[in-house]
Amino acid sequence: MFILAHKSISMENRIANLFQIDFPIIQAGMVWCSGWKLASAVSNAGGLGLIGSGSMHPETLEEHIVKCQKATQKPFGVNIPLLYPEIEKVIDVVIRNHVKIVFTSAGNPKTWTAKLKENDIKVVHVVSSVKFALKSQEAGVDAVVAEGFEAGGHNGREETTSFCLIPAVSDAVDIPVIAAGGIGSGKAMLAAMVLGADGVQIGTRFAASQESSAHEKFKNKIVEINEGDTELVLKKLAPVRLIKNDFYLKVKEAEMRGAEKEELSLLLGKGRSKKGMFNGELDEGELEIGQVSAMIHEVKPAADILREIWTEYNDVKKSLC
Repeated sequence: MFILAHKSISMENRIANLFQIDFPIIQAGMVWCSGWKLASAVSNAGGLGLIGSGSMHPETLEEHIVKCQKATQKPFGVNIPLLYPEIEKVIDVVIRNHVKIVFTSAGNPKTWTAKLKENDIKVVHVVSSVKFALKSQEAGVDAVVAEGFEAGGHNGREETTSFCLIPAVSDAVDIPVIAAGGIGSGKAMLAAMVLGADGVQIGTRFAASQESSAHEKFKNKIVEINEGDTELVLKKLAPVRLIKNDFYLKVKEAEMRGAEKEELSLLLGKGRSKKGMFNGELDEGELEIGQVSAMIHEVKPAADILREIWTEYNDVKKSLC
């Protein structure tokens, strides 16, 4: 039964066809969580794994790409924040190592899309509004990720929820749409597909996987937190959804008294997300995670997570027919 469903989706789904994967499920390229172990595990399980380059120097990214190529014969990609300070070197690493799929975010897709596509690379851009989805389509990307307000990490300033964003973007563009933000189950995946998505990108659920490169303390924190334990803050800098810890309280206090960008930048400092998510300093670290974390109660292998999502998606879909 599982195999039959898997075959049918590959033949008719635009995202499965675009990336030549079994299931239209993409593991997000998250900073400090998405190394080669997680990306290869998801790809080997039939989804699309992404290496998150946002927390890597170019030489580190190259090491992860090479290790991922050895760990899987299936497609995988790299997520690249376009505002990255060493962006030219990162693009060179991706091209030189024959990466075939790149997800870009946090910048203008026109800047690098043409060069990437000249090198036979499929390009997907992450957007938080219809406006930027249309700009991405004009730039020539192969698909867009419509990421709603519920998502972890850095968020769009529009604060549009996934239930509003997904159908709006789907109606506006002709290229495939990947839904993101608040998706961590088969039920949520089905809802996204009904709203017009061709596939889903999942971050938070895979951050709490055994193969995630995040610190074990951070993974355990994800499964402990409850509804309302995250909030979107630092809107004067770059909106980011954080777990409410001591660092969050300092940010909140500063924002409540009207702190400007400069003070918030000093408070954030450097390496704050590494301190929390990679080093496990849960009080003073920047702990980025999505709202769906309140529904996650166990750290599991990435392959098990993917199979559970896909099985539930099909079971619920069948029950509604």
